[in-house]
Amino acid sequence: MSATRVWVRHNLGERLLRYTLWLAMVASLVWAIRSIEIIPEFLADAPEQMADLLIRMWPPDLAHYYPSVHAAMIETLHIASLGTLLGVALALPVALLAARNICRNAALNTLAQLILVSSRSVNSLVWALIFVAVFGPGPAAGTFAIAFRSVGFVGKLLAEAVEESTPGPLEALEASGAPWGHRMLKGVWPQVQPAFWGVALFRWDINVRESAVLGLVGAGGIGVVLDDAINFFQWQRVATILLAILVVVLIAEVLVTRVRARLL
Repeated sequence: MSATRVWVRHNLGERLLRYTLWLAMVASLVWAIRSIEIIPEFLADAPEQMADLLIRMWPPDLAHYYPSVHAAMIETLHIASLGTLLGVALALPVALLAARNICRNAALNTLAQLILVSSRSVNSLVWALIFVAVFGPGPAAGTFAIAFRSVGFVGKLLAEAVEESTPGPLEALEASGAPWGHRMLKGVWPQVQPAFWGVALFRWDINVRESAVLGLVGAGGIGVVLDDAINFFQWQRVATILLAILVVVLIAEVLVTRVRARLL
């Protein structure tokens, strides 16, 4: 008589691995909580302090919106738009170098990937601090910060879209003797065009949000006005600025959604 076989979802090794991972997660959480030194008194007092702050911010000082907040918001949109255009222009050649079906040189592929990773690994505020040191305070630093931050995001997604393109049209154009530019324009671009517009619009939407805080480090835009209002404890003006940022972000979201629906 054969022994009865019992189905087990995880064998002993898999169970030990799961328990080890859970223990590692719990240990990491406890370590993080202990290292950030949370003060219980401040944590318990946080709701009362937040309520007091909201009371000071209400009602918003809407008369403060024009002209100072309005001009700063327009500057923020300019920073986001120009930074996105510059970032996309810089990302295109890097994306082609990173795409292994276009550039078959392993060294150039690695260099392009390094550029993309470096761009994504540095936060936009850090880029802004660097360019403030280079160009001085102002919107130029914010524009370049947005651009260099966008290169990694746009370049990575475009490189993946190029690598996923069908090789047939490109091979046919290459066999017919078409030059490299024509192969890219007729064989690759029609396939990656939807991804390109989607990525560019999505990145602009993100950059509108990110450019709103660059002024906190002197890189121009609405963040400069927000920083001044906070430093002088003008909480009703802070509320007006935050409402303006919220409205612009919502409008940008609706605009990007509609444009993508039209283009794609």
